[in-house]
Amino acid sequence: MISLSLDNLTKGYRNKELASKLAKLIEKEASNASYRFMHVCGTHEDTITKHGLRALLPNSIDVVAGPGCPVCVTHPRRIELALKLLEGRKNVILTTFGDMYRVPSSYGRSFSHAKARGFNVKVVYSISDAIRIARSISNKEVVHFAVGFETTAPSTASSLLQNPPKNFSIISAHLAVPPALDYLLASGEVAVQGLILPGHVSAIIGWRAYEFLVDRYKIPQVVAGFEPLDVLVALKMLLRQVKEGDIKVENEYYRVAKPDGNLKAKKLMDEVFALEDAKWRGLGNIPKSGLRLKPEFEQFDATMKFDIKAPEIDRDTEPGCRCGDVIKGLVKPEECQLFGRTCTPYDPRGSCMVSVEGTCAIAYKYRRSRL
Repeated sequence: MISLSLDNLTKGYRNKELASKLAKLIEKEASNASYRFMHVCGTHEDTITKHGLRALLPNSIDVVAGPGCPVCVTHPRRIELALKLLEGRKNVILTTFGDMYRVPSSYGRSFSHAKARGFNVKVVYSISDAIRIARSISNKEVVHFAVGFETTAPSTASSLLQNPPKNFSIISAHLAVPPALDYLLASGEVAVQGLILPGHVSAIIGWRAYEFLVDRYKIPQVVAGFEPLDVLVALKMLLRQVKEGDIKVENEYYRVAKPDGNLKAKKLMDEVFALEDAKWRGLGNIPKSGLRLKPEFEQFDATMKFDIKAPEIDRDTEPGCRCGDVIKGLVKPEECQLFGRTCTPYDPRGSCMVSVEGTCAIAYKYRRSRL
């Protein structure tokens, strides 16, 4: 009998011998020029760093991390909005995911700090947990801080379509990936020759969702899975596109990501959400990149329900923090003067040091193994 354990399923994609051969092929193909590629997924960064893939690659290949961590790019205005709501109403319970719990606003405040000051903040594993809390405590208002890219937005949409209790609402901090890539490439601030696209997001929206970037910027793109060989194969595919001038969106993650993605999940999002301009930490205001609730679901919109607006903020990071530049792939975590000194996972100054998908947190986690 064939074992379907996770170890057996991933073993082939972690084969050291194959990885070494792929790295040599990449080195051979990249011997006459320098190449800079960007991935936009925190899990890709974890794979690259954990398995030492950058050390395997030739010096002519530079792989940088882009805006692939949803918690990291959540703008502090959203955090301050939730804190304002929480601090202004004693009957509110704020629920949030563990990664979001300790993310600081630009003024160092976080949901964990609010909890320490006596406000009612609960960490949940899913929006379903938040709804269960609302059903069990009917005399309290439960507000869920809904964060994430297109990967988590369908579960939020599905939950709101299942008749949650009247004392439940959300603050939508959901964001869409393709508009951010469009914005980043249009800015001209980031010079890359190809993109490794996120597997999880692409499994939902499909790889065709990125084809407009080929038309606008003539940039090679490859959807990739999360194992070491996935990343190396994606890099080889990008190199081929660049060298041959055959620019398109390719799919290395064929075992999960499809051309049009998950049609049911996309239908759920389309039914519940509409796109709006949204601010991203480190990037600024990006047109049509935020997911707001449609008018027919405004009874679940905490900003409408409690008539509250996000406060204006004059910065999106603390002084000295270079999280914005890290998010854009302009600097490596170690180039920030706070990294590993006054900013650690135990006392983070920037959002990139909090989440398991944050570039700084990943660099800090594995830095000992690279010494």
